[in-house]
Amino acid sequence: MSLRDLEAWFHREREALRARWVRGPVSLAAFEFLAFGIKQGWACLFGGLMLALILGVYLFYPANAPLHRFDVITLGAVAIQIGMIAFRLESWAEVRIIAVFHVVGTAMEIFKVHAGSWVYPGANDALFAIWGVPLFSGFMYASVGSYMARVWRIFDFRFDRFPPVWAQALLALAIYINFFSHHYVIDIRWALFAASALIYGPCVIWFRPDRAHRFMPLLLGLVLVALFIWFAENIGTFARAWSYPGQEHQWKMVSLAKLGSWFLLMQISFVLVVLTRGAERPDKQS
Repeated sequence: MSLRDLEAWFHREREALRARWVRGPVSLAAFEFLAFGIKQGWACLFGGLMLALILGVYLFYPANAPLHRFDVITLGAVAIQIGMIAFRLESWAEVRIIAVFHVVGTAMEIFKVHAGSWVYPGANDALFAIWGVPLFSGFMYASVGSYMARVWRIFDFRFDRFPPVWAQALLALAIYINFFSHHYVIDIRWALFAASALIYGPCVIWFRPDRAHRFMPLLLGLVLVALFIWFAENIGTFARAWSYPGQEHQWKMVSLAKLGSWFLLMQISFVLVVLTRGAERPDKQS
């Protein structure tokens, strides 16, 4: 059985469970909430496997092993990516998005590490590392791209009041440039937050957890995704995959200020998917 067949099996089982459970609006809401959670978990498969790999290596990989733990994570990340493609869990269009996000993320990682924003402890001893940055770091960004591409398809996204693509692209470019430039000139992130509210504020995203499409403000969706990435960062730093200033000697929770960075970064990934897939209006029959 291929994983595509597994998806079809899950769909059939969901329909059978729906027929047994759903008896009214309350049970329907509970069922849709459950389906939403399962679909979200399936959409972030790449990221979930990466986190499990990082945590597993931290907990169980021998400290004195001949191969550096970062190299083990990098090789595991390559295997995950190959598996996602081999089992057709990502289309080639989605792989292109992920590849771009990988390159964009790795470039930012190299710059940020040298700027002192964070550090990969012991990365200089790893084989698969460049300028103090282990190569698995690009796969962490790729997992975000994978999530965005897969969740779009799995939830059949539709949009009302979708902003002009050129405006989104200019905002994404400004966000990416500011990640570098704020080390040398004024940080314009508050202006970027305001521009995000102006461009995306009117937009409504429609998503399908079960049979019917539901909706929420797009800005709320981006904030929620940023929140879950912040949770993932806490797992990654706990596993000593990387460390922020103040975490070098003892782990502590990642600053909530990172939520803003991930909120902005999510817009870059969103635009990359838009440029590849386009955006559809909601089906009023849903």
